[in-house]
Amino acid sequence: MTASLHIVCPLCAGVNRVPNNKLANGPKCGKCQQPLFGHPPQALNAGNYQTVITRNDIPVVVDFWAPWCGPCKAMAPAYEQAAKELEPRVRFAKLNTEQEPSIGSGLAIRGIPTLIVFAGGKEIARQSGAMPQGEIIRWVESVL
Repeated sequence: MTASLHIVCPLCAGVNRVPNNKLANGPKCGKCQQPLFGHPPQALNAGNYQTVITRNDIPVVVDFWAPWCGPCKAMAPAYEQAAKELEPRVRFAKLNTEQEPSIGSGLAIRGIPTLIVFAGGKEIARQSGAMPQGEIIRWVESVL
């Protein structure tokens, strides 16, 4: 029997069970029928944050950012490219700290951009400051 992973859909937040050997084969959400991977980093908010962080069996990298932050805007394309390269092994998401200040303050986010890697619902690594694509990928891979 093949082991499976829980993967949260970035579009509808449905939790899907995907066999390990099918992860790279373009799995679709059982709820909304859309692909589970290949999207821009998932936007997080108070309504979906806990589900995405705690129900994904793959690590989740979250970019804590704000629309007024120049370095955040400059890093956004590199973050999106890193997501394309590392999915489906890792889920990438973004949380706007202006819209969700309680989540950012609850995690003691002191500066942005800040990247946090979560695994099993727990923070396992944190990095502050803008990074180019290659550095994001190297950092995430070094943590995992």
